[in-house]
Amino acid sequence: MDLTNFAKKEKVSYEHNDHYARKARKENFVARSVYKLQEIDQKYRIIHKGDQVLDLGASPGSWSQYTSQKIGLQGKLLGIDLTKIFLSLPNAVFVKGDILTLDIPAVLEKNGFNGQFNAVISDMAPATTSNRFVDQMNSLELCEMALGIALRYLKPGGNFVCKIFDSGEVKGFTEEMKKHFKNIQILRPKSVQKSSKEIFLIGLGRKVE
Repeated sequence: MDLTNFAKKEKVSYEHNDHYARKARKENFVARSVYKLQEIDQKYRIIHKGDQVLDLGASPGSWSQYTSQKIGLQGKLLGIDLTKIFLSLPNAVFVKGDILTLDIPAVLEKNGFNGQFNAVISDMAPATTSNRFVDQMNSLELCEMALGIALRYLKPGGNFVCKIFDSGEVKGFTEEMKKHFKNIQILRPKSVQKSSKEIFLIGLGRKVE
């Protein structure tokens, strides 16, 4: 499946000149979406100093910027997106590619990752259409992909975050997550636009399988 039309994410330009956009500019983050991850992390403590983190759908890079600060120089971040990421962070590696076809083991080996991440975070979102149902299904599919990658590379006790468009399918997906994580949380961060249907699913403490 070609994701060329899937992961069309928030642009580097600040599309919404609201409080969070102004705050992001002031604090030198490339997008206001950083405050969604910040709220999730402050509430559930998913990222820690020294962690190795995989950021899926990383462009334009605000989640990576936040994570880079949290993990410090002892940690390491791998960001993947269909779109090139124009950031330079001392503890991060960015790769342009499709997560369905990318040779992830080769990327890990080339860049010195051990293949066991403490957290997998995904802000991937589909390019929206005029059909809400189609958008919801495409969003669910991206979350299923992200979860599949998390189950391959997330170490026991690790944490998982993904963005999903709210729909009747969320319950089924959370039930699937419950098979693999000790605790499941659902959060709609304060910085999400009122018109948006996005929520975030958080899997805490991957079970030993």
